[in-house]
Amino acid sequence: MTAGFQATARTSSEARAVARTQTLLKGENGIGTVRRTTLPGGLRVVTETLPSVRSATFGIWVQVGSRDETPALNGATHYLEHLLFKGTSRRSALDISSAIDAVGGEMNAFTAKEYTCYYARVLDTDLPLAIDIVCDMLTGSLIEAADVDAERGVVLEEIAMTEDDPGDCVHDLFAHTMFGDTPLGRPVLGTVETINSLDRDRIARFYKKHYDPRHLVVAAAGNIDHATVVRQVRKAFDKAGALSRTDATPVAPREGRRAVRTAGRVDLLDRRTEQAHVVLGMPGLSRTDERRWALGVLNTALGGGMSSRLFQEVREKRGLAYSVYSYTSGFADCGLFGVYAGCRPSQVHDVLRICRDELDRVAAEGLSDEEIRRAVGQLSGSTVLGLEDTGALMNRIGKSELCWGAQMSVDEMLGRIAAVTPDEVGAVARDVLGHRPSLSVIGPLKDKQAARLDEAVS
Repeated sequence: MTAGFQATARTSSEARAVARTQTLLKGENGIGTVRRTTLPGGLRVVTETLPSVRSATFGIWVQVGSRDETPALNGATHYLEHLLFKGTSRRSALDISSAIDAVGGEMNAFTAKEYTCYYARVLDTDLPLAIDIVCDMLTGSLIEAADVDAERGVVLEEIAMTEDDPGDCVHDLFAHTMFGDTPLGRPVLGTVETINSLDRDRIARFYKKHYDPRHLVVAAAGNIDHATVVRQVRKAFDKAGALSRTDATPVAPREGRRAVRTAGRVDLLDRRTEQAHVVLGMPGLSRTDERRWALGVLNTALGGGMSSRLFQEVREKRGLAYSVYSYTSGFADCGLFGVYAGCRPSQVHDVLRICRDELDRVAAEGLSDEEIRRAVGQLSGSTVLGLEDTGALMNRIGKSELCWGAQMSVDEMLGRIAAVTPDEVGAVARDVLGHRPSLSVIGPLKDKQAARLDEAVS
Protein backbone atom coordinates (compact mmCIF):
# COMPACT_ATOMS: atom_id res chain seq x y z
CA MET A 1 0.00 0.00 0.00
CA THR A 2 1.59 3.26 -1.14
CA ALA A 3 1.26 6.40 0.93
CA GLY A 4 2.84 8.66 -1.69
CA PHE A 5 1.34 11.08 -4.19
CA GLN A 6 -1.19 9.67 -6.63
CA ALA A 7 -0.78 10.26 -10.36
CA THR A 8 -3.44 12.24 -12.24
CA ALA A 9 -4.42 12.65 -15.86
CA ARG A 10 -2.85 16.09 -16.33
CA THR A 11 0.24 15.97 -18.54
CA SER A 12 3.70 17.16 -17.64
CA SER A 13 3.68 19.54 -20.63
CA GLU A 14 0.73 21.38 -19.06
CA ALA A 15 2.69 21.53 -15.81
CA ARG A 16 5.77 22.97 -17.47
CA ALA A 17 3.75 25.81 -18.96
CA VAL A 18 3.19 27.54 -15.63
CA ALA A 19 6.69 27.39 -14.13
CA ARG A 20 7.95 30.84 -13.07
CA THR A 21 11.62 31.69 -12.47
CA GLN A 22 13.03 34.72 -10.63
CA THR A 23 16.56 35.84 -9.77
CA LEU A 24 16.43 36.70 -6.07
CA LEU A 25 20.08 37.59 -5.51
CA LYS A 26 22.51 38.36 -8.29
CA GLY A 27 26.13 37.42 -7.71
CA GLU A 28 29.21 38.44 -9.62
CA ASN A 29 29.89 36.29 -12.68
CA GLY A 30 27.12 33.97 -11.51
CA ILE A 31 28.85 33.19 -8.20
CA GLY A 32 26.38 33.35 -5.33
CA THR A 33 23.38 33.92 -7.59
CA VAL A 34 20.16 32.72 -5.97
CA ARG A 35 17.22 31.82 -8.19
CA ARG A 36 13.72 30.60 -7.50
CA THR A 37 11.40 28.66 -9.79
CA THR A 38 7.82 28.01 -8.75
CA LEU A 39 6.46 24.87 -10.36
CA PRO A 40 2.83 23.85 -10.78
CA GLY A 41 1.42 22.43 -7.62
CA GLY A 42 3.07 25.26 -5.69
CA LEU A 43 6.48 23.58 -5.41
CA ARG A 44 9.35 26.06 -5.04
CA VAL A 45 12.92 25.33 -6.15
CA VAL A 46 15.67 27.69 -4.92
CA THR A 47 19.34 27.33 -5.79
CA GLU A 48 22.61 29.08 -5.08
CA THR A 49 25.45 28.66 -7.55
CA LEU A 50 29.04 28.28 -6.39
CA PRO A 51 31.16 27.08 -9.34
CA SER A 52 34.41 27.03 -7.35
CA VAL A 53 33.49 23.86 -5.41
CA ARG A 54 33.14 20.25 -6.52
CA SER A 55 30.23 19.37 -4.26
CA ALA A 56 26.51 20.03 -4.11
CA THR A 57 23.92 19.73 -1.37
CA PHE A 58 20.29 19.04 -2.20
CA GLY A 59 17.50 19.32 0.34
CA ILE A 60 13.74 19.42 0.66
CA TRP A 61 12.20 21.54 3.42
CA VAL A 62 8.69 20.82 4.67
CA GLN A 63 6.58 23.31 6.56
CA VAL A 64 5.60 20.88 9.28
CA GLY A 65 7.10 20.33 12.71
CA SER A 66 6.15 19.20 16.16
CA ARG A 67 4.18 22.42 16.57
CA ASP A 68 1.63 21.02 14.11
CA GLU A 69 0.87 17.95 16.23
CA THR A 70 -2.05 17.33 18.54
CA PRO A 71 -1.19 15.91 21.99
CA ALA A 72 -2.00 12.40 20.76
CA LEU A 73 0.24 12.86 17.69
CA ASN A 74 3.24 14.23 19.60
CA GLY A 75 6.34 12.84 17.90
CA ALA A 76 4.58 11.97 14.63
CA THR A 77 6.61 14.44 12.54
CA HIS A 78 9.92 13.00 13.71
CA TYR A 79 8.62 9.42 13.46
CA LEU A 80 7.60 10.14 9.86
CA GLU A 81 11.06 11.55 9.14
CA HIS A 82 12.51 8.15 10.05
CA LEU A 83 9.96 6.25 7.99
CA LEU A 84 10.66 8.08 4.73
CA PHE A 85 14.07 6.40 4.72
CA LYS A 86 12.50 2.93 4.91
CA GLY A 87 11.66 2.48 1.25
CA THR A 88 9.57 3.51 -1.75
CA SER A 89 7.90 1.67 -4.61
CA ARG A 90 11.23 1.97 -6.47
CA ARG A 91 13.82 1.49 -3.72
CA SER A 92 14.25 -0.45 -0.50
CA ALA A 93 15.86 1.14 2.55
CA LEU A 94 19.10 -0.61 1.63
CA ASP A 95 18.88 0.69 -1.94
CA ILE A 96 18.57 4.25 -0.64
CA SER A 97 21.52 4.08 1.74
CA SER A 98 23.81 2.01 -0.49
CA ALA A 99 23.32 4.31 -3.50
CA ILE A 100 24.49 7.33 -1.50
CA ASP A 101 27.31 5.38 0.18
CA ALA A 102 28.53 4.15 -3.19
CA VAL A 103 29.32 7.71 -4.30
CA GLY A 104 30.82 8.80 -0.96
CA GLY A 105 27.90 11.08 -0.15
CA GLU A 106 26.08 11.74 3.08
CA MET A 107 22.36 11.78 3.66
CA ASN A 108 20.29 12.73 6.67
CA ALA A 109 17.27 14.66 7.95
CA PHE A 110 16.19 16.69 10.96
CA THR A 111 12.91 17.68 12.55
CA ALA A 112 12.33 20.93 14.42
CA LYS A 113 9.37 22.64 16.06
CA GLU A 114 8.22 24.31 12.84
CA TYR A 115 9.85 22.49 9.91
CA THR A 116 11.50 19.29 8.69
CA CYS A 117 14.41 18.94 6.25
CA TYR A 118 15.77 16.00 4.23
CA TYR A 119 19.11 16.43 2.47
CA ALA A 120 22.00 14.77 0.67
CA ARG A 121 25.52 16.10 0.05
CA VAL A 122 27.41 14.63 -2.88
CA LEU A 123 29.97 15.37 -5.58
CA ASP A 124 28.55 17.73 -8.17
CA THR A 125 28.57 14.94 -10.77
CA ASP A 126 26.34 12.83 -8.51
CA LEU A 127 23.71 15.51 -7.92
CA PRO A 128 21.17 13.87 -10.30
CA LEU A 129 21.32 10.73 -8.15
CA ALA A 130 20.77 12.72 -4.95
CA ILE A 131 17.83 14.59 -6.47
CA ASP A 132 16.19 11.38 -7.67
CA ILE A 133 16.59 9.61 -4.32
CA VAL A 134 15.46 12.45 -2.06
CA CYS A 135 12.49 13.30 -4.28
CA ASP A 136 11.54 9.62 -4.45
CA MET A 137 11.60 9.41 -0.66
CA LEU A 138 9.38 12.47 -0.27
CA THR A 139 6.83 11.49 -2.92
CA GLY A 140 6.86 7.69 -3.03
CA SER A 141 7.28 6.49 0.53
CA LEU A 142 5.39 3.28 1.29
CA ILE A 143 5.09 3.78 5.07
CA GLU A 144 4.37 0.09 5.55
CA ALA A 145 2.99 -1.20 8.83
CA ALA A 146 5.96 -3.51 9.32
CA ASP A 147 8.37 -0.59 8.99
CA VAL A 148 6.32 1.50 11.42
CA ASP A 149 6.57 -1.27 14.00
CA ALA A 150 10.28 -1.88 13.39
CA GLU A 151 11.20 1.81 13.51
CA ARG A 152 9.22 2.34 16.70
CA GLY A 153 12.06 0.73 18.64
CA VAL A 154 14.61 3.02 16.99
CA VAL A 155 12.63 6.14 17.90
CA LEU A 156 12.19 4.91 21.47
CA GLU A 157 15.96 4.38 21.68
CA GLU A 158 16.52 7.93 20.46
CA ILE A 159 14.20 9.20 23.19
CA ALA A 160 16.11 7.13 25.75
CA MET A 161 19.42 8.46 24.43
CA THR A 162 18.21 12.05 24.85
CA GLU A 163 16.96 11.37 28.36
CA ASP A 164 20.38 9.91 29.22
CA ASP A 165 21.97 13.24 28.23
CA PRO A 166 20.79 15.79 30.81
CA GLY A 167 22.64 18.60 29.04
CA ASP A 168 20.32 18.00 26.09
CA CYS A 169 17.22 17.02 28.01
CA VAL A 170 17.22 20.23 30.08
CA HIS A 171 16.40 22.26 26.95
CA ASP A 172 13.26 20.17 26.38
CA LEU A 173 12.40 20.72 30.02
CA PHE A 174 12.90 24.47 29.61
CA ALA A 175 10.56 24.55 26.60
CA HIS A 176 7.93 22.86 28.76
CA THR A 177 8.66 25.27 31.61
CA MET A 178 8.05 28.23 29.32
CA PHE A 179 5.21 26.95 27.12
CA GLY A 180 3.59 24.25 29.24
CA ASP A 181 1.55 21.46 27.65
CA THR A 182 1.28 23.18 24.27
CA PRO A 183 2.78 22.23 20.88
CA LEU A 184 5.85 24.41 21.49
CA GLY A 185 6.25 22.99 24.99
CA ARG A 186 6.17 19.33 23.96
CA PRO A 187 9.33 17.47 22.85
CA VAL A 188 10.04 17.08 19.14
CA LEU A 189 10.74 13.36 19.65
CA GLY A 190 7.44 12.75 21.43
CA THR A 191 7.15 10.59 24.51
CA VAL A 192 7.27 6.85 25.08
CA GLU A 193 3.49 6.85 25.50
CA THR A 194 2.69 8.78 22.32
CA ILE A 195 5.18 6.86 20.16
CA ASN A 196 3.77 3.54 21.37
CA SER A 197 0.25 4.70 20.49
CA LEU A 198 1.01 5.78 16.90
CA ASP A 199 0.09 3.34 14.14
CA ARG A 200 0.58 3.21 10.41
CA ASP A 201 -2.77 4.75 9.45
CA ARG A 202 -2.38 7.80 11.68
CA ILE A 203 1.14 8.49 10.44
CA ALA A 204 0.10 8.00 6.80
CA ARG A 205 -2.77 10.48 7.21
CA PHE A 206 -0.36 12.98 8.77
CA TYR A 207 1.95 12.51 5.78
CA LYS A 208 -0.78 13.07 3.21
CA LYS A 209 -2.00 16.19 5.00
CA HIS A 210 1.34 17.95 5.34
CA TYR A 211 3.59 16.70 2.52
CA ASP A 212 1.76 18.61 -0.20
CA PRO A 213 3.98 20.40 -2.79
CA ARG A 214 2.60 23.76 -1.61
CA HIS A 215 4.25 23.09 1.77
CA LEU A 216 7.63 22.10 0.28
CA VAL A 217 10.75 24.05 -0.64
CA VAL A 218 13.46 22.35 -2.67
CA ALA A 219 16.90 23.88 -2.11
CA ALA A 220 20.24 23.14 -3.75
CA ALA A 221 23.62 24.79 -3.46
CA GLY A 222 27.07 24.21 -4.92
CA ASN A 223 28.47 23.64 -8.37
CA ILE A 224 25.05 23.40 -9.98
CA ASP A 225 22.96 24.80 -12.81
CA HIS A 226 19.56 26.12 -11.78
CA ALA A 227 17.69 25.09 -14.92
CA THR A 228 19.10 21.57 -14.74
CA VAL A 229 18.10 21.18 -11.09
CA VAL A 230 14.58 22.42 -11.86
CA ARG A 231 14.26 20.02 -14.77
CA GLN A 232 15.38 17.04 -12.67
CA VAL A 233 13.12 17.97 -9.74
CA ARG A 234 10.14 18.48 -12.05
CA LYS A 235 10.74 15.11 -13.65
CA ALA A 236 10.85 13.39 -10.26
CA PHE A 237 7.68 15.06 -8.98
CA ASP A 238 5.86 14.61 -12.30
CA LYS A 239 6.60 10.91 -12.08
CA ALA A 240 4.77 10.84 -8.75
CA GLY A 241 1.85 12.88 -10.09
CA ALA A 242 2.55 15.63 -7.58
CA LEU A 243 2.55 18.66 -9.89
CA SER A 244 -0.87 18.30 -11.46
CA ARG A 245 -2.63 21.22 -9.76
CA THR A 246 -1.61 24.10 -12.03
CA ASP A 247 -3.70 26.55 -9.99
CA ALA A 248 -1.99 25.79 -6.68
CA THR A 249 0.21 28.40 -5.01
CA PRO A 250 2.83 27.99 -2.25
CA VAL A 251 1.69 28.43 1.32
CA ALA A 252 2.81 31.64 3.00
CA PRO A 253 5.43 31.58 5.74
CA ARG A 254 4.02 30.42 9.04
CA GLU A 255 2.53 33.13 11.20
CA GLY A 256 1.84 31.11 14.34
CA ARG A 257 -0.55 31.89 17.17
CA ARG A 258 0.84 33.83 20.11
CA ALA A 259 2.16 31.08 22.32
CA VAL A 260 1.36 31.13 26.02
CA ARG A 261 4.53 31.81 28.01
CA THR A 262 5.13 31.73 31.72
CA ALA A 263 7.22 33.82 34.12
CA GLY A 264 8.75 32.88 37.43
CA ARG A 265 8.12 29.16 37.01
CA VAL A 266 10.61 26.60 38.32
CA ASP A 267 10.80 22.98 37.13
CA LEU A 268 13.16 20.52 38.82
CA LEU A 269 13.78 17.03 37.49
CA ASP A 270 15.59 14.92 40.07
CA ARG A 271 18.28 12.79 38.41
CA ARG A 272 21.28 10.99 39.90
CA THR A 273 23.76 12.88 37.70
CA GLU A 274 27.26 14.12 38.48
CA GLN A 275 26.36 17.64 37.42
CA ALA A 276 23.31 19.84 37.79
CA HIS A 277 22.15 21.25 34.44
CA VAL A 278 20.28 24.54 34.53
CA VAL A 279 18.57 26.83 32.03
CA LEU A 280 17.52 30.25 33.25
CA GLY A 281 15.57 32.23 30.68
CA MET A 282 12.67 34.32 29.53
CA PRO A 283 10.61 35.12 26.42
CA GLY A 284 12.72 36.19 23.44
CA LEU A 285 11.83 37.53 19.98
CA SER A 286 10.14 35.97 16.98
CA ARG A 287 12.30 35.21 13.97
CA THR A 288 10.73 38.11 12.02
CA ASP A 289 11.21 40.75 14.73
CA GLU A 290 13.47 43.51 13.40
CA ARG A 291 15.14 43.71 16.81
CA ARG A 292 16.60 40.22 16.29
CA TRP A 293 19.87 41.73 14.98
CA ALA A 294 20.37 43.67 18.20
CA LEU A 295 19.41 40.59 20.22
CA GLY A 296 22.03 38.59 18.31
CA VAL A 297 24.71 41.10 19.30
CA LEU A 298 23.46 41.10 22.90
CA ASN A 299 23.46 37.30 23.04
CA THR A 300 27.00 37.09 21.64
CA ALA A 301 28.37 39.58 24.16
CA LEU A 302 26.52 38.05 27.08
CA GLY A 303 27.19 34.37 26.53
CA GLY A 304 28.39 33.65 23.00
CA GLY A 305 32.08 33.00 23.41
CA MET A 306 35.12 32.80 25.67
CA SER A 307 35.27 36.58 26.08
CA SER A 308 31.56 36.85 26.93
CA ARG A 309 30.43 38.11 30.31
CA LEU A 310 28.96 34.83 31.48
CA PHE A 311 31.98 32.77 30.44
CA GLN A 312 34.33 35.18 32.16
CA GLU A 313 32.32 35.53 35.37
CA VAL A 314 31.24 31.91 35.83
CA ARG A 315 34.13 29.91 34.39
CA GLU A 316 37.26 32.03 34.11
CA LYS A 317 37.05 34.04 37.33
CA ARG A 318 35.38 31.50 39.61
CA GLY A 319 35.78 28.09 37.96
CA LEU A 320 32.17 27.14 38.73
CA ALA A 321 31.30 25.51 35.40
CA TYR A 322 32.95 24.02 32.34
CA SER A 323 30.10 24.85 29.96
CA VAL A 324 28.14 28.10 30.24
CA TYR A 325 26.52 29.99 27.39
CA SER A 326 23.44 31.92 26.33
CA TYR A 327 21.27 31.30 23.28
CA THR A 328 18.19 32.50 21.42
CA SER A 329 15.44 30.55 19.65
CA GLY A 330 13.04 32.33 17.31
CA PHE A 331 9.70 30.92 16.20
CA ALA A 332 7.01 32.37 13.94
CA ASP A 333 5.33 34.39 16.67
CA CYS A 334 7.55 34.23 19.74
CA GLY A 335 10.96 33.22 20.97
CA LEU A 336 13.15 32.18 23.88
CA PHE A 337 16.28 33.57 25.45
CA GLY A 338 18.14 31.20 27.73
CA VAL A 339 21.32 30.81 29.76
CA TYR A 340 22.66 27.27 30.21
CA ALA A 341 25.24 26.06 32.71
CA GLY A 342 26.40 22.66 33.92
CA CYS A 343 27.99 22.60 37.38
CA ARG A 344 28.41 20.60 40.56
CA PRO A 345 25.10 20.37 42.43
CA SER A 346 26.61 22.17 45.41
CA GLN A 347 27.41 25.17 43.17
CA VAL A 348 23.97 25.60 41.58
CA HIS A 349 22.91 28.58 43.65
CA ASP A 350 26.20 30.40 43.15
CA VAL A 351 25.99 29.90 39.39
CA LEU A 352 22.36 31.01 39.24
CA ARG A 353 23.07 34.08 41.36
CA ILE A 354 25.92 35.18 39.09
CA CYS A 355 23.89 34.58 35.94
CA ARG A 356 20.88 36.44 37.31
CA ASP A 357 23.08 39.33 38.46
CA GLU A 358 24.60 39.67 34.98
CA LEU A 359 21.20 39.53 33.28
CA ASP A 360 19.86 42.23 35.62
CA ARG A 361 22.97 44.36 35.19
CA VAL A 362 22.82 44.27 31.40
CA ALA A 363 19.07 44.95 31.45
CA ALA A 364 19.69 48.05 33.56
CA GLU A 365 22.95 49.32 32.05
CA GLY A 366 23.29 47.76 28.60
CA LEU A 367 26.68 46.85 27.19
CA SER A 368 29.86 48.88 26.81
CA ASP A 369 30.88 50.14 23.36
CA GLU A 370 33.86 47.77 23.45
CA GLU A 371 31.62 44.76 24.18
CA ILE A 372 29.34 45.70 21.31
CA ARG A 373 32.26 46.21 18.92
CA ARG A 374 33.70 42.83 19.83
CA ALA A 375 30.32 41.10 19.57
CA VAL A 376 29.61 42.62 16.15
CA GLY A 377 32.96 41.36 14.90
CA GLN A 378 32.46 37.91 16.39
CA LEU A 379 28.93 37.58 15.03
CA SER A 380 29.96 38.80 11.57
CA GLY A 381 32.89 36.42 11.38
CA SER A 382 30.94 33.40 12.59
CA THR A 383 28.15 34.19 10.11
CA VAL A 384 30.51 34.11 7.16
CA LEU A 385 32.58 31.15 8.37
CA GLY A 386 29.37 29.21 8.98
CA LEU A 387 28.51 29.50 5.28
CA GLU A 388 31.72 28.03 3.91
CA ASP A 389 30.23 24.72 2.76
CA THR A 390 27.39 23.81 0.43
CA GLY A 391 25.34 22.24 3.21
CA ALA A 392 25.23 25.53 5.11
CA LEU A 393 24.33 27.42 1.94
CA MET A 394 21.50 25.00 1.22
CA ASN A 395 20.23 25.42 4.78
CA ARG A 396 20.30 29.21 4.48
CA ILE A 397 18.37 29.52 1.22
CA GLY A 398 15.93 26.71 2.05
CA LYS A 399 15.05 28.00 5.50
CA SER A 400 14.87 31.60 4.24
CA GLU A 401 12.38 30.67 1.55
CA LEU A 402 10.26 28.57 3.90
CA CYS A 403 10.30 30.86 6.93
CA TRP A 404 10.59 34.35 5.44
CA GLY A 405 9.59 33.92 1.80
CA ALA A 406 12.64 35.97 0.80
CA GLN A 407 16.41 35.82 0.53
CA MET A 408 19.03 38.05 2.13
CA SER A 409 22.57 38.25 0.81
CA VAL A 410 25.54 37.71 3.11
CA ASP A 411 26.57 41.33 2.58
CA GLU A 412 23.10 42.49 3.64
CA MET A 413 23.23 40.31 6.76
CA LEU A 414 26.66 41.69 7.65
CA GLY A 415 25.34 45.19 7.07
CA ARG A 416 22.42 44.61 9.42
CA ILE A 417 24.77 43.31 12.12
CA ALA A 418 27.23 46.19 11.69
CA ALA A 419 24.41 48.74 11.87
CA VAL A 420 23.34 47.68 15.38
CA THR A 421 23.77 50.60 17.79
CA PRO A 422 24.37 50.67 21.55
CA ASP A 423 20.92 52.23 22.00
CA GLU A 424 19.30 49.33 20.14
CA VAL A 425 21.18 46.78 22.23
CA GLY A 426 20.20 48.60 25.41
CA ALA A 427 16.54 48.72 24.36
CA VAL A 428 16.36 45.03 23.50
CA ALA A 429 18.20 44.17 26.73
CA ARG A 430 15.53 45.99 28.73
CA ASP A 431 12.71 44.41 26.71
CA VAL A 432 13.99 40.83 26.88
CA LEU A 433 16.13 40.59 30.00
CA GLY A 434 13.70 42.74 31.96
CA HIS A 435 11.18 39.89 32.03
CA ARG A 436 10.94 37.80 35.15
CA PRO A 437 12.82 34.59 34.27
CA SER A 438 11.82 30.97 34.57
CA LEU A 439 14.15 28.13 35.51
CA SER A 440 14.64 24.48 34.59
CA VAL A 441 17.02 22.21 36.50
CA ILE A 442 18.05 18.58 36.09
CA GLY A 443 20.20 17.09 38.80
CA PRO A 444 20.48 15.55 42.28
CA LEU A 445 19.58 18.56 44.41
CA LYS A 446 18.94 18.07 48.09
CA ASP A 447 15.69 19.25 49.65
CA LYS A 448 17.13 22.50 51.00
CA GLN A 449 18.79 23.26 47.66
CA ALA A 450 15.58 22.60 45.76
CA ALA A 451 13.61 24.80 48.15
CA ARG A 452 15.91 27.74 47.34
CA LEU A 453 15.50 27.61 43.53
CA ASP A 454 12.71 30.18 43.65
CA GLU A 455 15.32 32.73 44.65
CA ALA A 456 16.71 32.68 41.10
CA VAL A 457 13.41 33.79 39.57
CA SER A 458 12.10 36.12 42.25
